[in-house]
Amino acid sequence: MAEHNDLGRWGEQMAAEYLQHKGYQIIERDWKSGHRDLDIIALDGDTVVFVEVKTRSNRMFTDPVDAVGYQKIRNLQIAANHYVKYRQIDGDIRFDIVSVVGSVGEEPEIEHIVDAF
Repeated sequence: MAEHNDLGRWGEQMAAEYLQHKGYQIIERDWKSGHRDLDIIALDGDTVVFVEVKTRSNRMFTDPVDAVGYQKIRNLQIAANHYVKYRQIDGDIRFDIVSVVGSVGEEPEIEHIVDAF
């Protein structure tokens, strides 16, 4: 398995644990809609939250949040729309970003942007 895949999985696990610690209920992870995916789907109270996780080992080249550009946002919106229809959700939704910077075996630096777009 490629090292970046291991880092990404670790980052998603760190993000999920962070969100649970903040009181979110994780309801899905790595949900697929064709070639699009949603990293974490959680409940924050009655709001369904679609969380995009970006993991980097350091900030040398770019901040993880900067990797969520127009096309990524569009793909997330399309996948979320499919999820809402599939699960027949009729409540509030929102999109958050969680960036995780660090490496396996160390304490990560986590930034959570609520209602990112």
